[in-house]
Amino acid sequence: MVNIIFFEKTGCKNNRRQKEWLLFSGHTLEVVDLVAHAWSKEELRPFLEGKPVSECFNPSAPDVRDGRIDPSSCTFEAALELMVATPLLIRRPLMVVEGRHLQGFDTGLLKTLITLEPVAGAETAVETFRKLDIENCPNSPDNTCTP
Repeated sequence: MVNIIFFEKTGCKNNRRQKEWLLFSGHTLEVVDLVAHAWSKEELRPFLEGKPVSECFNPSAPDVRDGRIDPSSCTFEAALELMVATPLLIRRPLMVVEGRHLQGFDTGLLKTLITLEPVAGAETAVETFRKLDIENCPNSPDNTCTP
């Protein structure tokens, strides 16, 4: 199995479910608080490169949700600066898996890198995760995400 560096927002329901799925699939995790982590543009860059800038933002972050930041109008460099200054803007989770930097919990991509099949005894839990939307914020009907 694989050791995964998992950057989360502590207390996020979906990040908890995502971590559990990975653990129930036999992987080990090094968990880092994404919001408290001291990011640099150089460290964050590999997680975001090659993606449309608007997809790199957490749509539930208050500044995005309330229209103070328009991800579609940001350049890549401006987005990096904003996210380094305010990590809550970063779409979660960030993961380092087998040397690859990933943003978001894309099960299709993850399955090309690691197994997401449950270890013995964890079949029911993993089947539950497969049925849930574990990518979008479940906190409230208006997609809020507070620090």
